[in-house]
Amino acid sequence: MEQEQTGQPWWRGAVIYQIYPRSYLDSNGDGIGDLPGITGKLSYIASLGVAGIWISPFFTSPMKDFGYDVSDYCDVDPIFGTLADFDRLIEEAHALGLKVVIDQVMSHTSDAHAWFAESRRDRTNDKADWYVWRDARPDGTPPNNWQAVFGGAAWTWDARRQQYYMHNFLSEQPQLNLHNPEVQDALLAASRFWLERGVDGFRLDAINFSMFDPTFQDNPAWEIGDRTITRPFDLQHHVHNQSHPNIPLYLERVRALTDEFGAVFTVAEVAGPDPLPEMRAFTAGDSRLNSAYNFDFLYASSLTPGRVKRAQSNWTGPVEEGWPSWAFSNHDAPRCVSRWYGGTDRNRFAKLTNALLLCLRGNPILYQGEELGLPQAEVPFERLQDPEAIANWPLTLGRDGARTPMPWVSGAPEGGFTTGTPWLPVGQGHLEAAVDVQDDHSESVLNFTRRLLGVRGASRALTTGDIAFEDVEAPLLALRRSAGDETLLCIFNLGEAAQLRPSCMPKDADALLASGWRDGDMTGSVPEYSVWIGRI
Repeated sequence: MEQEQTGQPWWRGAVIYQIYPRSYLDSNGDGIGDLPGITGKLSYIASLGVAGIWISPFFTSPMKDFGYDVSDYCDVDPIFGTLADFDRLIEEAHALGLKVVIDQVMSHTSDAHAWFAESRRDRTNDKADWYVWRDARPDGTPPNNWQAVFGGAAWTWDARRQQYYMHNFLSEQPQLNLHNPEVQDALLAASRFWLERGVDGFRLDAINFSMFDPTFQDNPAWEIGDRTITRPFDLQHHVHNQSHPNIPLYLERVRALTDEFGAVFTVAEVAGPDPLPEMRAFTAGDSRLNSAYNFDFLYASSLTPGRVKRAQSNWTGPVEEGWPSWAFSNHDAPRCVSRWYGGTDRNRFAKLTNALLLCLRGNPILYQGEELGLPQAEVPFERLQDPEAIANWPLTLGRDGARTPMPWVSGAPEGGFTTGTPWLPVGQGHLEAAVDVQDDHSESVLNFTRRLLGVRGASRALTTGDIAFEDVEAPLLALRRSAGDETLLCIFNLGEAAQLRPSCMPKDADALLASGWRDGDMTGSVPEYSVWIGRI
């Protein structure tokens, strides 16, 4: 396997920059970002200091769920470009030293996929068992009580087979039957297609939804309690429609494939109220996935020292126990700056959250625009694209506010994202945070994040070292990262008021990086929303 000088594979501790391709850069004026647009900005991405990029789905798709409904696993949708465009992107990324990670959607396809067209034709064709089909109950109702994430029953009637088919998400996303070895073989063949084109890793979408209980028992009810309910999915404990214990055995097949190609990075998305056991099962040892991430931070309404400690405390052991990845924002969750901060100095808070993300033990995933400190956009109802948001408006605002176009040039139409009409409007407050504005200011969020990534990249303690927490009073958070003879102390004030200087912070220590300290004076109290990272 490809190793760094530290003896670690390239991906351990690597910072991955997530790109939502529809919203990154439009190269042809149709209002939708594309692969040539990403290629045109690879030099910018390399200037950040990240190790690689993760590109959300760009495969052929009817776009009912914007690419997560795949109709051809081995081609590029025309709105994003061509396979030749992808090959060019890989070549130029590698020339710049950037790894390329792509999504693999293995729990479902689009209902427009050729596999599903054959499967639904009748009950005896070669792919009849490639999806999940069940007879109706005697009264015509669905086979059981399973509910779909996006609302309503997880079953849709199909007149061709006179049966219901299962879907954990939209009805246009029929569930694959991964209990069938032929389905596994077909998915692995699709992954091999991309590995042979040079990709360096996969993010496995919703992989804990990939296998179900084949006895089709009803899910138990989940009492509402003090929860806010916006969809019937939240009224069940999901013990039968997902999270089958055979999923890790399939992941061993995924790992065996990727190991043929060297140090390929595999990371699982694991959603749910109790993701830790599955994360550990998916990443344990050296025969399953490299990493996993959950929604510890992605849907959290506040950022507290306790939340950080709880999340990190699950991953303090040897790497054989599993290796986590972390994200504060992504294409599915509201941007953290808006979720966690309501004050006027958004840039100060964005520096704090970026610094904290990059000081955690694991693989940080930095979502496009986080390096600029972008806030969540408010998308009016008439411009919404997200099917969940449209269905549940206004209780669920949906995912569009985190997917608005990347602002490149403050004075250009649509922020330089497109010469046409963007598929989503440019977010409020985004133009003044555009890349060209921040490039010119040394103290901008962008340039702070570049310096931060430089500090992390030069420190074995921050990339792969151990983590321990100092005993300090909230809202202060103090952690140590250690590797060999290097120890870094990282102090964060997560509160809106200055705090007394903790005894663990030496007055004569040199800061490698700091933010929020007035006039560079680091001898007094710890200012609100400040960061201090020093070698001790």
